[in-house]
Amino acid sequence: MTNSTFTRRGVLKTGAVTGAGLALPTIFTSSASAFTNEPTGNTVTFGFNVPQTGPYAEEGLDELRAQELAVEHINGIGDGGMLNTFTSKALDGTGILGKKVQFVTGDTQTKSDAARAAAKSMIEKDGVVMINGGSSSGVAVAVQSLCQEAGIIFMAGLTHSNDTTGKDRKANGFRHFFNAYMSGAALAPVLEKAYGTERRAYHLTADYTWGYTQQESIQSFTEALGWQTVNNVLTPVGAGDFSSYIAPVLNSGADVLILNHYGGDMVNSLTQAVQFGLRDKQVNGKNFEIVVPLYSELMAEGAGENIKGVFGSMNWNWQLQDAGTKAFVQSFGQKYGRPPSNSAHTCYVQTLLYADAVARAGSFNPCAVAEALEGFEFDGMGNGPTLYRAEDHQCFKDVLVMKGAENPTTPFDTLEVVEITPRAQVEYAPNHPMFGGDEASLGQCNSGA
Repeated sequence: MTNSTFTRRGVLKTGAVTGAGLALPTIFTSSASAFTNEPTGNTVTFGFNVPQTGPYAEEGLDELRAQELAVEHINGIGDGGMLNTFTSKALDGTGILGKKVQFVTGDTQTKSDAARAAAKSMIEKDGVVMINGGSSSGVAVAVQSLCQEAGIIFMAGLTHSNDTTGKDRKANGFRHFFNAYMSGAALAPVLEKAYGTERRAYHLTADYTWGYTQQESIQSFTEALGWQTVNNVLTPVGAGDFSSYIAPVLNSGADVLILNHYGGDMVNSLTQAVQFGLRDKQVNGKNFEIVVPLYSELMAEGAGENIKGVFGSMNWNWQLQDAGTKAFVQSFGQKYGRPPSNSAHTCYVQTLLYADAVARAGSFNPCAVAEALEGFEFDGMGNGPTLYRAEDHQCFKDVLVMKGAENPTTPFDTLEVVEITPRAQVEYAPNHPMFGGDEASLGQCNSGA
């Protein structure tokens, strides 16, 4: 691993930390400005807003690693990574529209108010043209709303709630990561094959927007198989000790526990469920099973042997064999000495997609960038042919079903790919009821002018 350190100010090249001059957004300083924070001079500043503390901090650190790598590749430093496999060739390694990219960072703390405050500071004091990152859908919805109000493009990081591109969708916001509905659509056929159609499920659910829509999605798809939902219990983010929530499962008559948890919460709840002996029990004449709808490599690494045989879903995994994945894994591994997580992947890709859209649009104007992203189809980013749908700014691509590996050989291959679910299987209408129905609307793009 390199000795790179992350400061609030971004790097223009390895080992050289550079600060952008503090400036109010141009919307507040110049009536002639065309849009918020129109860049001047020979640099442009990105804002990377990730959890550097709190229950999702490990994911945030990996996002920062990937964001720094993306900036290096955009500026022509290193081997270029996915720019070599990306089907769009608008970026040439010289920056964007004649400007080198630098960045500032914020700490979301996995709290919506802290995330908004950090984003607001980056917009008003640092003059960022785009904000990328986050490992919580509550944070994503809050920051996306702020960016809409400020006239800034928001390239969501790890946000899995249906609401981000559903009822809370915004014209200035875009999401490459998959969502809870897609997890349900991908997992259900695999769960049916593995566990049958007569199951009784008990849900523990993180008490915020992601947990709600994840639970709703999994319940909908499993009940369509014939499963029954015994109970759904909400749990606080960062609870640490989940034993009081797991104990009632033992006498509930359920034979499947579905953990709608993420990050350190999933590591703790899964570990404690195994310690309670749930996976050693038989209920209703069946082996008791645990399902983790949303996986990450970092969570799997933290949970260790407890994840063996446990099914879940992922947006992407470093073990895929396509050219884009191989290029990214090589670049990331050379810089940091380990494979990237899927949270790192999505933040890296979103940074490149924003830069590419600016280059194709020939402008940093957020509405020009939004127009370049809407309906954009591309490949070479690790998930097969991908569409950024115009109606809701949701990416559609293949989804992975994963399972805890029985015999991992390193700390990094604790998950194995069970199935690559084709894009067509996880698609849905823009006005689907789980995504706000006919009432959901992007509204108008805001350039801040």
